[in-house]
Amino acid sequence: MAFKYSSSLPIPLISRCASCQAPTARSHRQASLFRPFTSTISQRAIAAPPIDFASQHNLPALNVQNARVIPASPSYFSGRPDFTDNLLNLQALLRKYQTLPTVAPGQAPRVAWRTVSQYRLLVGEPVRASKYHQVVEILRRLNQIHPAVMPPELQEAMQIYKRDVNPYAVVKQMSVIDEDGRACGIGRRKSSSAKVYLVPGEGEVLVNGKSINNVFGRIHDRESAIWALKATGRIDKYNVWALVSGGGTTGQAEALTLGTAKALMVHEPDLKPALRRAGCVTRDPRRVERKKPGKLKARKMPAWVKR
Repeated sequence: MAFKYSSSLPIPLISRCASCQAPTARSHRQASLFRPFTSTISQRAIAAPPIDFASQHNLPALNVQNARVIPASPSYFSGRPDFTDNLLNLQALLRKYQTLPTVAPGQAPRVAWRTVSQYRLLVGEPVRASKYHQVVEILRRLNQIHPAVMPPELQEAMQIYKRDVNPYAVVKQMSVIDEDGRACGIGRRKSSSAKVYLVPGEGEVLVNGKSINNVFGRIHDRESAIWALKATGRIDKYNVWALVSGGGTTGQAEALTLGTAKALMVHEPDLKPALRRAGCVTRDPRRVERKKPGKLKARKMPAWVKR
């Protein structure tokens, strides 16, 4: 295909012969790299005709069979589109509201966020724990915004990440002293439970209507039952009347320890630090480990025999 020589090219691009001033072959090769196409056939073979967007009549008709639906989310083709959308949305909200006043980390409202397993069920995607940790970090930062200026848009976006039941919103019901001067405390240990009534008195202890010496034969169990009173020096100032059930003597004695400590804190709340140092406030969650099949006990294996 032949091209017409364009005389509108700049002079430096055309090299001429020194004697006859005729263009050389090198000048034609240089000019062909810079001049536009002059053949309409070449234009139709390389590029589509231009579209006039100002007029809707010139637009080509829509081919429904070959048309594809445009994804609503830019993360549609990623491995975890819902998680990616949630993360991008939270990051956008953080950039938008990061200048709002915040409260101290210890004064922010306590919120129980969904665990990674609960979030996986919510979005239906295999989200890694490290990836979900990024979401939780942004949520904690957004939760530090002062509640008085918290935007409704932010509250609605954070609501889907909260647990259905917030354990921090549950207010513990405090025990009170009844009209007879009794304070009640309930303690548990292993499979034993004890309900303890504490009243001011001379130091009498009755367990299921019997003396403590008749119920607990071991000295260690007797000391464990009234350890909360002994650790605080209140043995001769309160009378103890308790009901115990379940388990053995050791479990019942340690259940009495927790129940007595709770009842004592109703009478004297200032004794809580001393009772905590004595180990009387925290519930002991340990239980007997079950026996497994193929083993003699919970973990003991039978003796290995070579033959």
